[in-house]
Amino acid sequence: MNTTTTTKFTTFSFRRRSVLPGFGISLGFTIFYASLIVLIPLSAVFIRTTSLSWGEFCDAAFSEFALPAYRVTFLCSFAAALVDAFFGLILAWVLTRYSFPGRRIVDALVDLPFALPTAVTGISLSMVYSKNGWIGSWIEGYLGIQVAYSTLGIFVALTFIGLPFVVRTLQPVMEDLEPEIEEVAATLGASRLQTLFKVIIPQLIPALLTGFALAFARALGEYGSVVFISSNTPKKSQIAPLIIYQQLEQKNYPGATAVATVLLVASFLLLLLINLLQKWSRRHQQ
Repeated sequence: MNTTTTTKFTTFSFRRRSVLPGFGISLGFTIFYASLIVLIPLSAVFIRTTSLSWGEFCDAAFSEFALPAYRVTFLCSFAAALVDAFFGLILAWVLTRYSFPGRRIVDALVDLPFALPTAVTGISLSMVYSKNGWIGSWIEGYLGIQVAYSTLGIFVALTFIGLPFVVRTLQPVMEDLEPEIEEVAATLGASRLQTLFKVIIPQLIPALLTGFALAFARALGEYGSVVFISSNTPKKSQIAPLIIYQQLEQKNYPGATAVATVLLVASFLLLLLINLLQKWSRRHQQ
């Protein structure tokens, strides 16, 4: 059997053993599914928005009620993502580098915000952090700080739902870090703080920024858990998704789509940022 026949036989065998169908069928099914589930519904928002003039769009998207809602949404989401980045880094490090009783339970609890319905999350947090709750009674009684039914309650809910994004983004990177790097740094005379900030942290920054952006993007669209723990006071503790819901209840579809467009554009920008961070992360690791 000559070389050409062997090559043809090998190619034919590889094609027959392939689990997936041909590239054309797979690509066509992928585009069809993505268009049906993602692209068409999202494009409907933009199409509905084009029926508004620029003045009507600005009046609906940046009304006296929408602007405070944007401020609360973006500030609370940003603050919650920062806290998640800090504590998520610590939690991921503990789960990756240490063995202790109950480690698997703690690791499983990290994914709990993914599994819990948002309404259950909101009710649970409001019960715990309310004036008569286990934690809220202590905070409000001794510190005089009201958590539930305030803007601080929004921050607590967004912190809860965003933590898994940071931890799960950091864990694979930490697992790939060789412990020998720390030993070499110690051998060269570096202290623990120098090893942490000059050797370990620089390698974790791309993944940490990606986890921060994912938590921030997730917090922007959170609705179910927030409405239960927030007072939902107009111009004070309302979030942007709640404005959309109220506009839909009032049959004001153009106003709802205008606010939704603002959040959609913000999500697209965050998605672009995440992709750029992932690209930077791959280059950094190479």
